[in-house]
Amino acid sequence: MTPLFQSRTATLLSRPEEEIVLNIADEVPVRLVFNGIVPHGVMMMTPDHLTDFAYGYCLTEQIITNKKQIRSVSVLDGEDGLTLDVTISGDRLSILLRRRPRAQTGHSSCGLCGTDTVLSVDAHEEVPFPINAKIAPTAILRALHDLEKWQTLNAATRMVHGAAWADQNGKILLIREDIGRHNALDKLIGAWMCDDRLFENGFCLLTSRYSYEMALKTVRAGMATVVAVSAPTDRALRLAQKMNQTLIAIARQDKQFVFCGEARLSGSPPIDYSIARGGTSSIAI
Repeated sequence: MTPLFQSRTATLLSRPEEEIVLNIADEVPVRLVFNGIVPHGVMMMTPDHLTDFAYGYCLTEQIITNKKQIRSVSVLDGEDGLTLDVTISGDRLSILLRRRPRAQTGHSSCGLCGTDTVLSVDAHEEVPFPINAKIAPTAILRALHDLEKWQTLNAATRMVHGAAWADQNGKILLIREDIGRHNALDKLIGAWMCDDRLFENGFCLLTSRYSYEMALKTVRAGMATVVAVSAPTDRALRLAQKMNQTLIAIARQDKQFVFCGEARLSGSPPIDYSIARGGTSSIAI
């Protein structure tokens, strides 16, 4: 098993004579191959929950539309890294072969590396999320309060991202961690798929910014409510608005900003208003 972190020594700038042992999370090149013959690029990842990643990545990259289209997932050791061999159904493989393959490494900080096109916000044809369940601000506060204790790898290294799912009451049910924020999200989505669960009546928590590729993944996974510790990009916000997604960002335990989708929240009288770029408003709760 590939270790998730290594213990290394460092010194303080102010006290060079004092050595301190620190845990440093590793990043491993994971070569993604379909049906043993079709290379799809290399991802830099934390080397755990790779089967979850395979399912989540294939869904959010629209390689599959449901988990039954994946026949098997194999993780193979290599000289410097791992190979993730995903066998998909023949019809999905034919569709994949007609797409331009990724030609470069997917870095831990970017989920769109190697793609040749990026859809505009207006080009998305997904149906906007209905408002069929409401979430109280107290549930969001509970999840934010509990999030840190669920981040076990981050507790050891203080350097990895997390993606978690909480139920309607704010109870965290599942978390995945990775050096890449998009990898952590794909792992979360894949784990939920493999457990035959749907992202209903709850919300996703992200320890990162809400960038466009993160918005794409949450939309394709059916996540109607997202809470991000950092800010959204404007492109991600416009996609969230188009999809009627509830987006709460810059979410800390003392203040959280509702950027769109406030109709999905219950019992939350606004306390403070601030104007965001582009004429949209964010509400602090």
